[in-house]
Amino acid sequence: MKFSVAALSATLATLVGTSLADNGLTILSPGGPNLWWVAESDNVVTWTCQTSPYTNFTVLIANSNPTILPSPLAFLGQQANYDCSKLITKDQVNQPPATGYTIQLADVFNSSHIYAESEPFEIKNLGSAYPASSATPTGTGSMSQTGSAGSSASQTGSGAGASQTAGNNSKNGAGSLAAPGGLAAAALAGLSLLFA
Repeated sequence: MKFSVAALSATLATLVGTSLADNGLTILSPGGPNLWWVAESDNVVTWTCQTSPYTNFTVLIANSNPTILPSPLAFLGQQANYDCSKLITKDQVNQPPATGYTIQLADVFNSSHIYAESEPFEIKNLGSAYPASSATPTGTGSMSQTGSAGSSASQTGSGAGASQTAGNNSKNGAGSLAAPGGLAAAALAGLSLLFA
């Protein structure tokens, strides 16, 4: 039996594409021609947290052009899935304006194991307008959380204008109990206190 390199490459690409699409985690923004970032500005990453099987991941930015970005760059080492979105400050990601960027959500112990990758997007020049918030698809993820024990937190909107509020300015994590894997994480945290 003889395999050609092209056939093997096509099979691997299909398997990787299928595994990324079927794992329940999708990056909603940025990505595509209508969801860009603005250089030297605060921007937002949004994902489908309600359907994700992962409790946390590393968030990276990559570019298809190695002269712009030679390899993916991690800017959030460990991001909790239950947040559903994250405001990225201009100090966390300060890449030059260009096309071909993607956001990757990866295994925290092996960043080459990519759970999800956004569609390619552009980082536009400083001073450019942000995309309309209505351009961000809602998917099956939810951008609002409600905590318990006297704490209430919510996130609304998308894009750079996203806002986050907390009822008592403390985040006790109780809202994560409703997220997939949140109860297991709470149980493990409780066990670690017993053995500490």
